[in-house]
Order: sequence, then structure tokens, then C-alpha cells
Amino acid sequence: MLKKNDIEPQAYRDAMSHFAGAVHVVTTDGAAGRRGATVIAACSVSDTPPMILVCLNRENPKNQLFVENGNFALNTLSSHHQHVAAGFSGITKLSADERFALAQWNTISSGAPTLADALAVFDCELVDTKDLATHRVLFGKVTGLRIGDNLEPLVYHDRGYHVLGR
Repeated sequence: MLKKNDIEPQAYRDAMSHFAGAVHVVTTDGAAGRRGATVIAACSVSDTPPMILVCLNRENPKNQLFVENGNFALNTLSSHHQHVAAGFSGITKLSADERFALAQWNTISSGAPTLADALAVFDCELVDTKDLATHRVLFGKVTGLRIGDNLEPLVYHDRGYHVLGR
């Protein structure tokens, strides 16, 4: 029989630092206000209908704006967006206006800001949420899509940004 050990939060974070993931900025806008955050935890759920999920920390009250607005856009970053990723991560302490001033934005269908030169943009209507532990999972039906130039994607690994070469 295998013995189960309690996993300490720091040990879990250390192990997760070895997990490489694509870097995105998830955005929303509407009556509740504009918000954006850097995320790694995002993936496809279905292609029929097209749906994605994004995980956001519930401990930041500003992330409630995504639920209140009922929309979000997942903007996949390329190598030249490292400053955007840092700005929206919160470590720079930039205001929302300063974060959005780091790049050019427009909209597709939901009203959420979309990064004009993103690798890909998935513009979504929020269809469901699930709270679990410290995070809220947002499920979005993709209502708008933009495919950008196929540049080198930005990835996060070992607690830093890296470029995935070809």
C-alpha cells in the first residue's frame, strides 16, 4: 500500500515551477470595469462548440470583474510581449490604465479588450464558473477568434519567461 504524504504549499509551488506553460493575458471589460491579468492556467475544453477555460485567483477581489462583466478574452503572447506579461502579472504594481497602455488593444465580439498582435485571441462569452480552493475556473464559449502571425510563443518555466524557439 502506498503511503500518502501531506504536500506542503511551497513544495507544490517548487514542483509546478518545472511545468512549462504558454503565457496569456486574460482581459474583460463592461459595466463592472476593465481588468487584465497574466495567466498560465488556460486550455481548450471543446471544439464543438469551441470552449476554453481559464483559472484565476479568487483571493484578488478585482478578478470578480470577469464574472460581473460576463466576458473575457484570452490573448496568447509571443516573445516580444514579455513586458506585457510582466505588466499584467501585478509584480510591477501598474494601474489598469498603465497596463493597457503597454500594447495596442481592440475588440472582436464580446467587448473584452483583445491584443492587436497576439499569437491568437479567443474572445469569449462567460458560460460557467467553478470555485475550487483558491481559484475560480472560468468557462467561456468562443464567440470571436483572431489568429496572428506565427511568431515564437512566450512560455513560463522555472519562475521566469522564456521563448520557445522553432
